[in-house]
Amino acid sequence: MLGKKKQKPRRASGHFDTLISARTTIEGDVRFSGGLHVDGKIKGRVIAEEGSDAVVRLSEVGEITGDVIAPHIIINGSVNGDVRSSAHLELAEKASITGSVYYQLIEMAVGASVNGNLIRQKETGGLLSHEANIASEEDAGDEGKPE
Repeated sequence: MLGKKKQKPRRASGHFDTLISARTTIEGDVRFSGGLHVDGKIKGRVIAEEGSDAVVRLSEVGEITGDVIAPHIIINGSVNGDVRSSAHLELAEKASITGSVYYQLIEMAVGASVNGNLIRQKETGGLLSHEANIASEEDAGDEGKPE
């Protein structure tokens, strides 16, 4: 039709390289590239490779206790930790996040909940650089304290 802009197609949500099933619990950090679909439980951080165009999708039965760091994130389950998306974050109707949410572009359905701060990131700097900043702040805070 005339006057309508063609929308840029979103990243295909049907292809996922890795599946964590509902009967699986992982304790420890998960580092990935490509697509990661989580139906199970992860107790640890979920981190996409720096510079990748990775997608993590958490289904309504999935749970993550730890930070989620990836360019594209789709949540319909429960996250107890910070969520950091450098490109696109989608919170579906059953999404529940307890922690801060850092995003570039966010899409939030009615029913999704965030118990924490929503912080828009203006620059597309590295997601993992935040970890380095936290470590240096902690080191600086320890200076001058007796051991």
